[in-house]
Amino acid sequence: MSKTYKVMLIGCGHIGLEHLQDIYYRDNVIVEAVVDLNEEAAKSTARRYGSRNWGTDYKRFLGPDGAEIVIIATYVNSHLSILKDCLEAGKHVLCEKPITSNLEEGREFLRLVKSYPQKVLIAHILRHNNSYQKIKELMDCGVIGDIRLMRMTQNHHAMNWKRYCRLMEDCSPTVDCGVHYYDVAQWLTGANITSVTGFGTKTQFDAPRDNYTMVNFTMDNGCKGFYEAGWGQTIRAANLKEFIGTRGRITLEMALYRSGDSEEGDLITIYHSDTGVYESVNVKTEYKNMYAQLQTLIDMIENDTEGNPTIDEAWRAFAVALAADEAIKTNTTVDIDEFGK
Repeated sequence: MSKTYKVMLIGCGHIGLEHLQDIYYRDNVIVEAVVDLNEEAAKSTARRYGSRNWGTDYKRFLGPDGAEIVIIATYVNSHLSILKDCLEAGKHVLCEKPITSNLEEGREFLRLVKSYPQKVLIAHILRHNNSYQKIKELMDCGVIGDIRLMRMTQNHHAMNWKRYCRLMEDCSPTVDCGVHYYDVAQWLTGANITSVTGFGTKTQFDAPRDNYTMVNFTMDNGCKGFYEAGWGQTIRAANLKEFIGTRGRITLEMALYRSGDSEEGDLITIYHSDTGVYESVNVKTEYKNMYAQLQTLIDMIENDTEGNPTIDEAWRAFAVALAADEAIKTNTTVDIDEFGK
């Protein structure tokens, strides 16, 4: 029988609850503690998910008899300090992305992860999504030939505008959501993004920063692409994921956006340009498979595996995201290797 792990969640907001609702009932998980600066949020979360303890100060639960795994699901500006405390207390960590909000803190985050024996996994949830795994399998098999273009859009019609404004106090959409898709681009191809450029704008005057961004990127295998990210009350929700090669293209349509047959899951459409044939593949998946992600961290702990993504892969995606933000601010093209030094 596999080991049972005691888990502490720090941050009982939107993403923290998504973690808990997928792991609290698992046979190898005990929710040891839930923590939030909002006392009522911590208390209600503990009641809902059967946590043994709750409170507003995570340090109370870092003792040797407490949780073995800590999930950091707080705002990004607190990630570094919490990580440091957890590693010093001997805890393994699953940390939400982005790792920090600036390059200097990001370097310190990377140094800490590499300095301690405990395992740290960065929450690049799309690595654990069956649809993206299927797309990688198809691309690795050369189904669309050499990849030449990626088109990726992730726009949110922000009904809870207050929540999105708080997120933007720490980082822009191209950093907060972008790290996922810069990572996807590099993971699917095995190539690195080498340079970025782009533009941004405010579609609402009360936005803390540009709430719409468009980033163009170039990869070292010759592939080019764009990533569009917008959060706003006037922005239409959109989700486009298309990968175009020399022999065809792969398009991902999430179940949520399918006009029909959504019960079949996500729809992957493959167009074979040599025959003109369209091939459809239905994939059952959880968009955010939090338990699979936690299982990856457990495998790191038990079998000394590197993780998915590795910390170096997560760092590269983070550096690209910050470089993209800089390119937008300065209206320049930013070289990733020079920027990330």
